[in-house]
Amino acid sequence: MKKKLKIVGISILILLVVLIASPFIFQKQIKNLVRNYINNNVNAKVEFNDVNLSFLSSFPQANVTIDQLSITTFEPFKNDTLANVKQLSLDMSVKELFKTASEDPIIVNSINIDNAFINLKTNKDGQVNWDIAKANTNNTPSNASNNNSFVFDIENYSINNSAFNYVDESANTLIKVTNINHTGNGTFSGDTSELDTKTEANVTFSLDSTEYLSNNLIKLDALIDLDIPNQTYTFKDNQGFVNDLPLQFKGYVKQLENGQDIDISFENPGSSFKEFLAVIPKTYAKNLDNVNTTGNFKVNGIIKGKVTEETIPTLDINILSNNASFKFADLPKRVENISINAQIKNETGLVDDTFLNLNTLNFKIDEDVFKSSATIKNLTSNMLVNANIDGVLNLANITKAYPIQLENELKGILKAKLNTSFDMNAIETNAYNRIKNNGNLSVSDFVFSSADIVNPINISNANISFNPGTISLDNFNATTGQSDINAKGTINNLLGFLLSDQKLKGNFIVNSNTFIVSDFMIEGGSEAPVNQSAEPDTALKIPAFLDCNITANANTVVYDNLTLKNVKGNLTIAEEKAQLNNVTSSIFDGNLSLNGLVDTSKEKATFNMQLGASNFNISQSFNGLDMLQALAPLAKALEGKLNSSIDLSGTLGEDFTPILNTISGDAFAELLTGEFKPKNEQLVSLLENKLSFLDFSKLNLKDLKTKLSFNNGQVNVKPFDIKYKDIKMTIGGSHSFSNTMNYQVVLDVPAKYLGTDVNNLIAKINDPTVNTITIPVTANVSGSTTQPQVQTDLTSGVKNLTQQLIEIQKQKLLNTGKDKINDAINNIIKGNTTTKDSTNTTKNNTVKDVLGGILGNSNTTKDSTKTDSNNTKNPVKDVLGGIFGKKKKSN
Repeated sequence: MKKKLKIVGISILILLVVLIASPFIFQKQIKNLVRNYINNNVNAKVEFNDVNLSFLSSFPQANVTIDQLSITTFEPFKNDTLANVKQLSLDMSVKELFKTASEDPIIVNSINIDNAFINLKTNKDGQVNWDIAKANTNNTPSNASNNNSFVFDIENYSINNSAFNYVDESANTLIKVTNINHTGNGTFSGDTSELDTKTEANVTFSLDSTEYLSNNLIKLDALIDLDIPNQTYTFKDNQGFVNDLPLQFKGYVKQLENGQDIDISFENPGSSFKEFLAVIPKTYAKNLDNVNTTGNFKVNGIIKGKVTEETIPTLDINILSNNASFKFADLPKRVENISINAQIKNETGLVDDTFLNLNTLNFKIDEDVFKSSATIKNLTSNMLVNANIDGVLNLANITKAYPIQLENELKGILKAKLNTSFDMNAIETNAYNRIKNNGNLSVSDFVFSSADIVNPINISNANISFNPGTISLDNFNATTGQSDINAKGTINNLLGFLLSDQKLKGNFIVNSNTFIVSDFMIEGGSEAPVNQSAEPDTALKIPAFLDCNITANANTVVYDNLTLKNVKGNLTIAEEKAQLNNVTSSIFDGNLSLNGLVDTSKEKATFNMQLGASNFNISQSFNGLDMLQALAPLAKALEGKLNSSIDLSGTLGEDFTPILNTISGDAFAELLTGEFKPKNEQLVSLLENKLSFLDFSKLNLKDLKTKLSFNNGQVNVKPFDIKYKDIKMTIGGSHSFSNTMNYQVVLDVPAKYLGTDVNNLIAKINDPTVNTITIPVTANVSGSTTQPQVQTDLTSGVKNLTQQLIEIQKQKLLNTGKDKINDAINNIIKGNTTTKDSTNTTKNNTVKDVLGGILGNSNTTKDSTKTDSNNTKNPVKDVLGGIFGKKKKSN
């Protein structure tokens, strides 16, 4: 006995060793088998991480597991992912592993797929991305043996935690299935077999951009008869769920050469109105266990016909509910008198002939009754709509009657009495002659809040009139924060805006008593400084859906720390841009005009603006506007009035304030009246210390005109002239927005201002013309406005002036001598000669004395009453002879 047990034990041990060791022995063979199958059968790029073989997990069968399998397609879907599978597991008989290349294909008995994603596409040309099987080049039947291939004789299979996408670009169709968990088992050996399946998934289905299912939970327990030779699949004892709505169905699907033949009917087994609430996605339906309902609900339908490239099955689906109601236990309001009568039909099999009749959709909450009906035809092409709405709806009651969680507060009374008839092509092309509207819509006491606005918007009343071809906003009165808005106008395409993602077009007149810009800013926006050097992470945007013209009139507009009065103008909004035309306002005791463009369509918002300032209070405007301070830092020390025009462009920060180092443009300014009040300006003190004859507080700046340009954070000031007493000053240079300066002040300074020594020298010269002499003095201003530096060339100017005055004195002395000579010559020419009479010698002696004095001759007669006739040298005679070029002999 012990020997037998020992033999059994050794046999089991050997078997275990073989089972454990075999995967390593056959590993290479299995990998080659998988690669050969892929290469022989698939026209795509297929990759996998590893292939593993096990005899233990599925004993007595062998298990082959492929990890991280991916399939990528070739043209015309190059590099598109067809499939990703985290793990694919195949179970087969052990003997299948030992088949040679000449034997039958390997038979697979079980398949398990985990975490798969299948992505199917049909492009606009009708080509599909899943057609990757290689053509049969051996002229053998498709069901014949194929070396190194697999065939499937499946007893069970499973798909776990997987997803499926189908996109048909030609039909504008999307099917998205997520969270797929599906199992199937049965006997598949004969021509007929039975498959028992269980399926659970979330389904989204949209057609022509209309979403008919939105992540709805679908469950299906189906027992299916498989008639393999006739390719017919018959549903037996089937029950499915759409969300929590149970549906029983029966019928069959038969595969045809050019499509499928379908004959399926379905209905809900019960009739409680609670089953209707179950259709609503659970995201919105919440828990239906605590809801009380009355009334009935029935849905049934027949889908019958062929699915081909030209046809669909005929449809006859009916939904009916009469006098129903519901109330959730933890909510205060009941919805009652609910009536639903709707049909979805197609009687021809042509897809364009599918239509919806919503004969009745009525309900009541408190005393508010809401009634509606509609007919919608051509669901898949140019949809035709005819709808009627007549009723009252208290929006606040929505959350009081149904457990829906709204992100934002919603209040107000909606009243509507409206008939509309249109086709979608007319909406999309603005063919207003095919859009028929009649009736009115009003909203009162409407409250809306959102994370995108600081304060809730309170609409006290708004009325819209619908007429054929026009929609009028008769009145709109609203407040938000401290701001009020009153508007009226016309809306060109309200239905296009609501139904087909078109822009809202119209012309509006907007009035406001108080409009505070910060009331409309995004809550929590950063407090970036006005002179920020970079664009912030987020910025305000002009809504892309607006395409309208606004004529505005506001008594008071508050923007940051500015208060504008009597704001009027025109605003055109389109393509995320705002064009300002003839905007005027009163501010800084003067008038402001604006024309320009604000563009938020790009990543960074930009502006291009022309500003006109008339009769501005200088002190108020330069202290109130950081941009003006940056353009002219010292102007804040001025008092008076100015006119100015500024052209500028640049980038806007998140609060629509210019980022200073991005702006460029030019400006012109004219002072109507102006006084300089330097207060504590350090630059003025330095200039007055360097040039002691200046007193800036006495400057007269009236009629001063100046031009400047700016770019890349640098301001260039064109030289301009001002006058202080009789001193002319020319000022020019540049500064940056970071307050570094490089200026020159050139003064034409009269000599009298240049110190005691210069004035004493002027007094000695005693010549009025000297007082008109000026010299240029240059003051170079650098540093910054807070730490300025001033250098002048006054010392060298005074030195040069002193040399100039000495030269003037010298020339004056020479000119005096020449004047005396000329007087003497003139007297001689006139005949004033000497006589023998001693009484007549005075004049001649005087001349001789003057000339002698000038020429340095000291010879005089001893007796003034006598003439020295023996004197051989006569200075006058010699001088005159020298002048006239000859000498007379003595008697």
